[in-house]
Amino acid sequence: MEFYIPTKVYHEDGAVLNHSAEIASLGRKAFIVTGKSSAVKTGALDDVIKALESNDTDYILYDKIEENPSVEAIMEATDTGRGHGADFVIGIGGGSPMDAAKAIALMVQNRDTAEEVLYKELKIKALPVAEVPTTCGTGSEVTPYAILTRNDKKTKQSIKHRIYPSVACIDAKYLKYAPVSVIRNTAIDALCHLIESYFNKKSTEYTKMLCKYGFRTWAKNRVALFDGKDFTYENYNQLLFASTLAGMAISHTGTSIPHGLSYYLTYNKNIPHGKAVGIFLPGYLNFMKKSLASDYNSVISDIGFDDLEEFKLFIKCCVGEFCITDKDICEMVQEMLANPVKLSSVPYDIGEKELRDIIEYIR
Repeated sequence: MEFYIPTKVYHEDGAVLNHSAEIASLGRKAFIVTGKSSAVKTGALDDVIKALESNDTDYILYDKIEENPSVEAIMEATDTGRGHGADFVIGIGGGSPMDAAKAIALMVQNRDTAEEVLYKELKIKALPVAEVPTTCGTGSEVTPYAILTRNDKKTKQSIKHRIYPSVACIDAKYLKYAPVSVIRNTAIDALCHLIESYFNKKSTEYTKMLCKYGFRTWAKNRVALFDGKDFTYENYNQLLFASTLAGMAISHTGTSIPHGLSYYLTYNKNIPHGKAVGIFLPGYLNFMKKSLASDYNSVISDIGFDDLEEFKLFIKCCVGEFCITDKDICEMVQEMLANPVKLSSVPYDIGEKELRDIIEYIR
């Protein structure tokens, strides 16, 4: 077995300011990568700027990262980072800014390269990266992945390079400004990570340990997620913890079928990532049930449900309305059959019929 997480994680109140010197020590000029508003609303951007200024560290702010950033957007940001001489990157936000920060760190470091490098198997290094999550789903603060939209292939795909953040500063206070829909969607994404990592050919006793702890931590917040109100600081803290545990797990196993199917909905129907993966999670668990997965019952129990039907109703409530046509199903199935990486992660035989069953289970 192998276990490797080089990211130094600080999960505490005031994490950014408490560890400002360590963040600033990553370089002389920071390239702060954020979306248009969440980093400001949460106060995370203010904390990062204070942390840098208190250590006399220069910075450039790039706040144009959109949801599901494209390769083209990464290259636009890269030009800015290169032009200002940035030598480390700080990602603030959900998965989009944090993933973007890693890809930008790679491209700024390798100044004479073009976008094709993102998807080539090359041994090249990236600038140091610090991450500050403001949602509770992607776990990007501890993973080596950077998922980008590829318009050339009309899908989403992780870059070929594994870029672990140097430092992750996790603070629950940033979540209290997020809309309920964002908390729900990102929490479901974290649960997908846990389940897809647990039922995975690459799972080990280490990753399963993380998943089991993550399941039980996530389950403590099931009622708040279902009701969609009265979230407490402890809810936010636990959901962040579950998300980080899930990120550590998928760093070793990768994700599986629900994530592979979700990229079609995100690209073609603009459905948020967490909602898109959640749509397929009940079907994936039903596939595990039919495959007689040995730990199926304990997983259902650990995530806080009596049976799969109860979980299915919970997911339908949380994700809300969506439309998947017969044409969508055909195209999703063909995309997955052409994705050997995702298919090979499944611990049981899976083909066209099984994929259709997973998709249709929640309709």
